Amino acid sequence: MAVAAGARGGVLLRGVSKSYASGEAAVHALRDVDLDIGPGEVVVVLGPSGSGKTTLLNVVGGIEAADRGRIRVAGKELTGRPPGSLSGFRREHVGFVFQFFNLIPTLTARENIEVVAELTRRGDRRRAVELLAAVGLADRSDAFPAQLSGGEQQRVALARSLVTDPDLLLADEPTGALDMATGRTILRLLQDANREAGLGVLMVTHNAAVAAMAHQVVTMRDGRVQSVERRPAPVDADQVSW
Repeated sequence: MAVAAGARGGVLLRGVSKSYASGEAAVHALRDVDLDIGPGEVVVVLGPSGSGKTTLLNVVGGIEAADRGRIRVAGKELTGRPPGSLSGFRREHVGFVFQFFNLIPTLTARENIEVVAELTRRGDRRRAVELLAAVGLADRSDAFPAQLSGGEQQRVALARSLVTDPDLLLADEPTGALDMATGRTILRLLQDANREAGLGVLMVTHNAAVAAMAHQVVTMRDGRVQSVERRPAPVDADQVSW
């Protein structure tokens, strides 16, 4: 996997809370969350729907600002930053992979990657071609999203997330809409990026079996971190049961 070398992507959260207005009430998505993720770790976040998993990704990635608490990602303090500054942080330090691929339908696979490189001014055409080869889609670079299978679209989305050489990759249910074989392919690509290049990975999933490939497993409930389990010997992605 062609990602810049070096262990990266450490995360520190202290007392992080986030709520949303819902009529006259407030929904507390995160409640005083503390979390420590070392550089170059794969961390899997488990928990039922509504437990705060996606909101956790959003505040770590600078998509949303926390109401209170300290957030430090890839050596950068996010606490109190204005929205414009968070946008710059995302471009330079974070890659995103979601369950729904969000590819631009009128652009080819290669162009979907190139447009991110152009918008962020990081990466170039050659980089897009290299990443498509890395995810096994060198021969599909001129195909449009509608001409690609779900697994191929997810691999394009993964390549797109890596074109800026992020410090941390945030993945929200990246295998949720995929069959077992394709899901394992995505997990293998994420693990390769971590092992070969030290890329930090923070992944939300409903599939508890995926936790076997993580250095840490974080379980959330009702907006709180319920438990953190460290695993000294993550298994290969190919060995993850489904």
